[in-house]
Amino acid sequence: MRALLVISIFSVLLTACASNDINVSGSNGATAPASLYANAAPLDLRLSSWPYPYPVKEFKTSLQGQQASMAYMDVPASGKQKGVVLLFHGKNFSSDYWAPTIAGLTKAGYRVIAPDQIGFGKSSKPNVAYHFDDLAANTQALLKSLGVRKVAVIANSMGGMVGIRFARLYPQTVQKLVLENPLGLEDYSKDIAPQQNDQLLKLEMAQTEASYRRFLQSYFPNWQPAYEQFVEIYVRVQKGPDYPAYAMTSVLTYQMIAERPVVNDLPQLNMPVLLVIGQKDRTVFGRRFAPPEAVKSLGNFPELGKKAQAAIPNAKLVPIDNVGHVPHVEVPDVFVTTVVQFLNQSN
Repeated sequence: MRALLVISIFSVLLTACASNDINVSGSNGATAPASLYANAAPLDLRLSSWPYPYPVKEFKTSLQGQQASMAYMDVPASGKQKGVVLLFHGKNFSSDYWAPTIAGLTKAGYRVIAPDQIGFGKSSKPNVAYHFDDLAANTQALLKSLGVRKVAVIANSMGGMVGIRFARLYPQTVQKLVLENPLGLEDYSKDIAPQQNDQLLKLEMAQTEASYRRFLQSYFPNWQPAYEQFVEIYVRVQKGPDYPAYAMTSVLTYQMIAERPVVNDLPQLNMPVLLVIGQKDRTVFGRRFAPPEAVKSLGNFPELGKKAQAAIPNAKLVPIDNVGHVPHVEVPDVFVTTVVQFLNQSN
């Protein structure tokens, strides 16, 4: 329903622009649609009024000594359960973007646990130094509270870095690992200079609806109106009183990615690993801070996927053509089919 509404609104705006009823110029002089969310209600820090595809529960925990709450969805398998799958989301997304994956996996007989990591989505966003190991520890504590001892992990983008650390710290828990266009397949710190929090916050606070949409469009080579939901969340939080805290959390989690590479963990992953790599992905973390000559060699996911497969002892690579950074959103049926085949294998 939401996607249909967004498509309808988007179509109206495009029609209006074409008829010169709306004429908003972008920085390059091109005509761009006016705000889609001028009349939308603001969202608070924990996205309280934003609907998720399945019931959301809370796990009480802590991060760096501060009390925190981790939101998560726990969706049972349809029919006889084959196993449990744990999902790790990316930095600019929340667990709700796994909706088609959850539907496909539960239909295939898997229970799915999809948390919002602390600092993201409907979870708490404390002002602390973030570490992948802490996020992994909280996720392990969540599984323990649910009585879950073994999982297969599916991880996208920044979630891939969390997933890799989770698998390294808790190898007895992770039966299989799916890395979907993960960040961290290269060491960004070699080419991108450290950034100060104050400068990062200034840039974050200067973000506009148009600039954020352009940023997300870099993830999706074939932008669809349904992807507007990711812009909508950001814009509605930006309109609310909690945006400074939201922006600061984005800065702190940026530092986590920048300072803690995981590429050297790849050879220590001893469980079966599936690399699902959209071949049009050229995501470079911290691109704006990298020298132009460095950008040319960074973010080449087709090559990064091959290098990761060679580095991981038991890895399979599945390239997906004409797809960018988030295959499970762009081609959900292909992604689910690929992943379920991997999960159903005995080895």
